[in-house]
Amino acid sequence: MSNNNWVGVDLDGTLAHYDEWKGIEHIGEPIQPMMARVNAWVSKGVIVKIFTARASVPEQIPFIHDWLEKHGLPRLEVTNIKDFAMLELWDDRCIQVVSNTGMPISERCSAAVP
Repeated sequence: MSNNNWVGVDLDGTLAHYDEWKGIEHIGEPIQPMMARVNAWVSKGVIVKIFTARASVPEQIPFIHDWLEKHGLPRLEVTNIKDFAMLELWDDRCIQVVSNTGMPISERCSAAVP
């Protein structure tokens, strides 16, 4: 792993409980297994970035930083941009595919896309 490699962690529905959009100031309660995982990565020196659509509106980032700090995490970088250094993404909406095939790893299929 190079020095700039990182792990992306989605906020809503992955790191924080999410029911529905309640405004930029509202972020749900922490999801403890994911919080523990992120804390372990950070303590081992892994670069973790919060990978969220909320980052597309810069005014939302301070609320995310405050939420992280309130729940015992450092003010991790917040982004919505994937780059070549991203090792993996933990997200409640993604479906992993087998490289170079377009085939899903699991049989889970999306109801949103026919």
